[in-house]
Amino acid sequence: MLLPDDLILGENCSKKMIDIHKKYKSSVMASMKVNKKKVSRWGIFKVKKNLSKKIFLISNVVEKPSIKKAPSNNAVIGRYILPKKIFNSLKNQKKSKDGELHITDAIQALILDNSKFVGHNFAGKYLDCGTLKGYIDSSNKISKLWNFAL
Repeated sequence: MLLPDDLILGENCSKKMIDIHKKYKSSVMASMKVNKKKVSRWGIFKVKKNLSKKIFLISNVVEKPSIKKAPSNNAVIGRYILPKKIFNSLKNQKKSKDGELHITDAIQALILDNSKFVGHNFAGKYLDCGTLKGYIDSSNKISKLWNFAL
């Protein structure tokens, strides 16, 4: 699953995630460290165990926590390799207080049911299009790359 407001340039993040999925026989989420003051913008997870320098087993994930309730500053970035049983988890999930279903809540339910989720700190350049400012900044960066390529 790819979320359209998170762009990753440079490294082929999806290909690397497929390799990780095959190696660890697990679900995979792209991730990066974020400023602790901005954790409420992302799903944030806690590392259970480091598997390598950029790959780790996840013990829990929470959607858009407050600074005080954030388990870390490890953010989930909109790239996922998920198991088929995520659909059952979503069916049984209650809407959040904002009336939405969040994929992170379904993932947390699977983690509590002993499903294996691995985080991968990708190497590419992250562009956040999830806010108006982020969208404008990302568009400007991409247009400069495009103009340079011409």
